[in-house]
Amino acid sequence: MPDIDTQRTLLLTGASRGIGHATVRTFAARGWRVISCSRQPFSSECPWPNGERDHIQVDLSDPRQTIAAVEEIRTRLPGGRLDALVNNAGISPKGDAGARLNTIDTGLDVWGQVFHVNFFAPVVLARGLIDELSAAKGAVVNVTSIAGSRVHPFAGAAYATSKAALAALTREMAHDFGPAGVRVNAIAPGEVETGILSEGTDKIVETLPLRRLGQPSEVAEAIYFLCTEASSYVSGTEIEVNGAQHV
Repeated sequence: MPDIDTQRTLLLTGASRGIGHATVRTFAARGWRVISCSRQPFSSECPWPNGERDHIQVDLSDPRQTIAAVEEIRTRLPGGRLDALVNNAGISPKGDAGARLNTIDTGLDVWGQVFHVNFFAPVVLARGLIDELSAAKGAVVNVTSIAGSRVHPFAGAAYATSKAALAALTREMAHDFGPAGVRVNAIAPGEVETGILSEGTDKIVETLPLRRLGQPSEVAEAIYFLCTEASSYVSGTEIEVNGAQHV
């Protein structure tokens, strides 16, 4: 295990399942310390080093909790450095029987909740930790979605528009954070095999050029690339990780 003074640190939201879970595994396997944030308490199903000690329970739909979490995170960074922030947490509420919520059916309270988690929390965390990111010449990766660029049969209107806004935010942040030595990029996953796939996803897979679902580990590897020296001159871009679904 690297010395605490040299070990790189990742802050990851939405770590408890799917892409987030795979991302923790990918970074931890390469010696990174991972601080995870989730509205759920730490789970024993997340068997990575110091997982419980480095977990912060926070509801990112609550602005006050998110702001308070920044101070808590800062206390977990004794060296004043944060090498990477991955804004992976996202919510996509459904209607009755899992129905897609469109612009007409989505309540204003739901719009607010979705945007607080999917869009505003990344702003609050990145802006609040810019000094620590700058000290490490670190990287920010925002997890957007294929749904941010087209109407998706399952992703609701609030989710889709929040992800489109997050893609635009990525460009703005790359411009604003660049002078501090911080790179900001996004990845846009398509249909990824997790435990929350919607019924009918198999019909989408039949139309994909690669004819298969993506794996969480494949998305995690793209995130890792954007957080390391291999992408040292990449900033302000959104990488499609979707088996050419976007074409």
